[in-house]
Amino acid sequence: MRLWLLAALAAMLWSQETFTAGAEARKVRKKPKEPTPQHTEAFNTTLSNSEELDEGTKVTEGHRVDPHGSWMDFVKRPVGNFPGKCRKRKRPLPGPPGPPGPPGPQGPPGSPGAEVTQEVLLQEFKEMIKEATERRASVDRSGGSSQLPTALLALEGMVSYRRIEEAFHCKLRGPVVVDKKTLTELQNFQTPPAKGAFLRGTGMDQSTGRFTAPITGIYQFSANVHIDHSEVKKSKSQLRARDNVRVLICIESLCHRYTSLEMIVGLESNSKIFTVYVHGLLELQAGQYTSIFVDNAAGASITIQNGSDFMGMLLGV
Repeated sequence: MRLWLLAALAAMLWSQETFTAGAEARKVRKKPKEPTPQHTEAFNTTLSNSEELDEGTKVTEGHRVDPHGSWMDFVKRPVGNFPGKCRKRKRPLPGPPGPPGPPGPQGPPGSPGAEVTQEVLLQEFKEMIKEATERRASVDRSGGSSQLPTALLALEGMVSYRRIEEAFHCKLRGPVVVDKKTLTELQNFQTPPAKGAFLRGTGMDQSTGRFTAPITGIYQFSANVHIDHSEVKKSKSQLRARDNVRVLICIESLCHRYTSLEMIVGLESNSKIFTVYVHGLLELQAGQYTSIFVDNAAGASITIQNGSDFMGMLLGV
């Protein structure tokens, strides 16, 4: 009887203990989960072992990391943790421009340019007109026109002209008597009032009959001397072979020292007046002058008629 009581008491104690353990297990299952602790670190920072142990924030493999919390921690990180070269530097604002500096040294001189003359410009203009005319002529031929422009032919005959700076044409103002065996310089000229005569430049002095060269160059001279030899024909002496008249254009009045233009004629003409023509080229230095001389080698005087011509011009240097 006593054994049966002990067995019943033991069964009651075991069932009560089992019920209590099941109730506690249900309470544990119904209790909400505590949030898993998260561990975040500042970007690009490291902690020493001692710091990790002190803070107690070491992440174990079984814990889960929250991405949103990690991103917010990264955004709110302190800026001072970045290196100095990654910080944004404030650039100073540009100020007003300063005064201009002094001029630099002068460079070396360039090579001389090409000399452009009137002849070169005229030639280029002719080529431009010729090209335009040929282009227009080709268009006219393609259109059925058979007439060629005459401007092309006219251009072929064009030559370059330049202004003559020194030139003169003057006449003797009055008659000049040349005694026998005498060399006389003709003076007192004038520019004829009739159209056609000219006087360019300042080289010709009509009162002295001398032309002074303004520059060194080649000059062309000519003279038409009208001679009245009636006094020779009236003389009772017979004409000799050496009776003649020379007309010269001399440099510096030195007809034998410098080259001169000369014409010699006899006095056998039956007319009362005859003309001696002298023409040629002379090279004059700047400042030298030329003039007309008449040498009467006859035995009687002769008279140079008014209207005798003296002409000259500068041909070139």
